[in-house]
Amino acid sequence: MTATARRRPICMIVHAYYEEDPRVRREAETLVAAGWEVDVYGLRRPGEESTAVVAGVNLRRLPVGRHQGAGLPVYLVEYGAFLVRALWAVTLAHRRRRYALVEVHSLPDYLVFAALPIKMSGVPVLLDLHEAMPEFFRSRFPKAANPISYRLLLLQEKVSIAFADEVMTVNEPLAERLRGLGVNPDRLTVILNSPDLELFDPSAHPRREFMADGTLRIVYTGALTPTYELDVVLRAVSDITRTRPDLPVSATFYGRGDALPALEALAAELGIADRVSFPGRIPIEDVPRAVAGGDIGVAPTRLDPFTGMSLSTKVLEYAAMAKPVVASRLPTVERYFSPDTLSVYEPGDPESLASVILGLVDDAPGRRARIDRTRKRIDELSWARQAEAYKGVVNRLTARPRSAKTRRIPPP
Repeated sequence: MTATARRRPICMIVHAYYEEDPRVRREAETLVAAGWEVDVYGLRRPGEESTAVVAGVNLRRLPVGRHQGAGLPVYLVEYGAFLVRALWAVTLAHRRRRYALVEVHSLPDYLVFAALPIKMSGVPVLLDLHEAMPEFFRSRFPKAANPISYRLLLLQEKVSIAFADEVMTVNEPLAERLRGLGVNPDRLTVILNSPDLELFDPSAHPRREFMADGTLRIVYTGALTPTYELDVVLRAVSDITRTRPDLPVSATFYGRGDALPALEALAAELGIADRVSFPGRIPIEDVPRAVAGGDIGVAPTRLDPFTGMSLSTKVLEYAAMAKPVVASRLPTVERYFSPDTLSVYEPGDPESLASVILGLVDDAPGRRARIDRTRKRIDELSWARQAEAYKGVVNRLTARPRSAKTRRIPPP
């Protein structure tokens, strides 16, 4: 990192509430720890200040809010409003701040064009693709999905990637997909969405022995949306209470989302409302304590073409807290974890989930061995290692001459 580059700050743009996005926070705080100044442009809740400083990161909250669970037209308006406001705010700030790099986080992919005026002045642009947007659209809006919309989304993805100087993504299956689209491997880096082991440190919280109070406590921390088959978890809890009436069991779902009313209704229908709680979303800083208070962490992802390329951060966070993990059998989960580490169940099958959970209850030696092996795997995948690769990307881009040409993928 040159002295000149060090004096020029980094700009990040993300269509999210900064405090709620672990990946963006880890990246921004990593750069601050390495001596950079970082400005993050994100969403703003009603009543929030437009500026703030969080762990050394400068927040610039734009007056656009999230409408989680809304219809497609609302999302399009929201995306468009944020794109325009981010473009205007970042362009004005650049006159004073003279950014060394603009990093844009998707979704949406085309948010990268908020950096257009700055890129024209010679500033490199890094696009961090958290998801595959065409597959996300088909999963989230199935009624609007069709071959034409898919091709249009694929086109915007390719054009957005072509605009960026380099691209990052969150796992190897997504990277393979991008290479298949023609992305040059030399300008593509995988940075796993790994937990910060300084935050997810089991020794920092009171240790709960497995079923210490005689109750099996199942914990989930994440969004309450249809992407996650929390209905399957509820049915599995119901199955356990029916087949093992001698085993007290409870499930706590930390998070918010549009699936909450349906989940509450299902819990009542199954007669397990007294065993289930929905405390709402908790800050990232409180997630380790919530996990520490449970016995088993569940990562129940519904399997479809979109989620088949995803690796839930919940899997990594539960394992980091030395808890047994039960996850959907997804291709990416099986790619990163061997069969003798975390436990997997068949997606969509509550009986399979209940059986896997009971297997952990009944096999104490096997449970402890899985915890140890999974924790070692987390050490290999930890953010400390990913951060070095991430800083390497930033250093490489900011060290380029301002006149460097942007390399592009072949036209779609």
